[in-house]
Amino acid sequence: MRYTAEAMLTQLGYTINDSVMSQMKRIIQNTKGFNEIQKHIIQLNDALKPFQAYIAMSNSNDYLKIKNESDEQSLKEVDKMINDWAKKYKIDIKKVDGKETYYIIGFKS
Repeated sequence: MRYTAEAMLTQLGYTINDSVMSQMKRIIQNTKGFNEIQKHIIQLNDALKPFQAYIAMSNSNDYLKIKNESDEQSLKEVDKMINDWAKKYKIDIKKVDGKETYYIIGFKS
């Protein structure tokens, strides 16, 4: 299943406006193999919600980011979930130094 930029934004909980649409289009262009991984992004976002973790647009880079704001007990579990997801679907992620945040770089070819 392929999502439009608008559908992705809705799935991630954003209100649609010109600014977020424009940013999402840049993220799609900047993320290698976005069309191949988008359904996996939505699935991960749904799996993360119970742990106060989520996928959002980065404010500083044209990438989606995975933000882990779970409690101390769940941090390692969520971190493992994110890394297992990336390995399973061959998705390149980059951890932000000193934060519980990852950028979704794209599909590993």
